[in-house]
Amino acid sequence: MATAQFRYCLNGSTLRTTPVLGQIEAAGRAGYEAIELWHDKLDEHLAAGGTLGEVRAALAHWKLAVPTTIYLARWFETTGDEHLAVMGDCLRKLNQAAAIGAVHVIACPPMGAADYETGSRHYRELLELGLTLGVKPAMEFLGFVEELNTIDLALDVVRRAGHPAGTIVLDPFHVSRGGGSMESIRKLRPEQIAVCHFNDIPAEPPAHVQRDEDRVLPGAGVYDLKRFVQLLSEIGYSGWLSLELFRQDLWDRDPEEVARLGLQAMREVVESAG
Repeated sequence: MATAQFRYCLNGSTLRTTPVLGQIEAAGRAGYEAIELWHDKLDEHLAAGGTLGEVRAALAHWKLAVPTTIYLARWFETTGDEHLAVMGDCLRKLNQAAAIGAVHVIACPPMGAADYETGSRHYRELLELGLTLGVKPAMEFLGFVEELNTIDLALDVVRRAGHPAGTIVLDPFHVSRGGGSMESIRKLRPEQIAVCHFNDIPAEPPAHVQRDEDRVLPGAGVYDLKRFVQLLSEIGYSGWLSLELFRQDLWDRDPEEVARLGLQAMREVVESAG
């Protein structure tokens, strides 16, 4: 079976120590079609006297789309006045996302126990707020959190929210770390996937104790990325594969070199899955 024609994106985390305009330039020079940007890096740029207009101009110059910005926190579990304050910060970030032309904003789960009724209602609220600005919050599960750590649980939130614009974020690392099955990809429609982060899993330490910084380049680990890619193709997903790593050894290298290395690694994995 031939794999789908995926599109390649760079997550800004992979070049974490590089300023946001440098991340954009490295992605453009390396040949990516898109980049995911983090709100703290945008805030850093603004604090140094930069503007979001400069960011948008750089994206246009390098012809880069922005599938997502990262991330919205604490919207799921908060209540009362605290929730109002959190939603105010979410609105600020949604406005940033809209200003640079992002399609989605990644919405992270709680670290502890998840009240699915409350969180799903809040996810619908977040979607309705984002859509007023033309930006769609995407539900992310994280493998190292207490509860909301699998494809099935993220999809449960989307279903409970009952909003047609609901989406989730896929990530091999979080599928592995959370102990869920990658076969649950079959339960998704392609339009329910905002973006698919892409990385590999090392043999050590054991998967159930791995941290973000343990991720390795696609093809350099032991995870069955071939099957992962085939499942995406089976459901008709042909969207973004976005290289997301958190490695100091990569941050210490030339950002364009790292970006090119990552793009080559992703393409080799996808080609081998065909």
